[in-house]
Amino acid sequence: MARDIIVRQLGIADLDAYFQLRLRGLAEHPEAFGKSYAEALASGPEQYRPTLEGRTADEGRFILGASLEDSGDGTLREGALVGTVGLIREQNERGRHKASVVAMYVASEAAGRGVGRALLEALLARAARVDGLRQVQLVVSSTNLAARGLYESLGFVAYGHERESMRVGDTFYDADLMAYFL
Repeated sequence: MARDIIVRQLGIADLDAYFQLRLRGLAEHPEAFGKSYAEALASGPEQYRPTLEGRTADEGRFILGASLEDSGDGTLREGALVGTVGLIREQNERGRHKASVVAMYVASEAAGRGVGRALLEALLARAARVDGLRQVQLVVSSTNLAARGLYESLGFVAYGHERESMRVGDTFYDADLMAYFL
């Protein structure tokens, strides 16, 4: 059965679903995110309320979510949130031409189905409409070759490498810095 990926801007009604998926991503892939599961849990879902209220979307601060219209095999609930990505624009005057991709996550049961690509394509299309925005940056763990390949296929280019960018427990992870020029 065909699977249609639906990407939309998340709103306040999505707060709980977004928070649960965010916690899942943080738990499953702690090396991929700057915030830990414990930090997110302690801050609670309300930390995302200002962004999900949507008042800053036109200015370059929003969260997109993806769902699959129909699973066909019973493994995914129709309309369930299976992926997310956010954009956060720099606020200072000299950096407002830049924004960062944040909280990119696709649930394992939806991996390999084009959800990540659909999310990023939608994010880049929206970013291109933000007045004055010229580049979108991201940080990806150097060990995450699949994500890096996806980013490169969409036109992101590496501009730096940070050794020991993040520490999870006793393990350090390097990160690659990438940018997409609008």
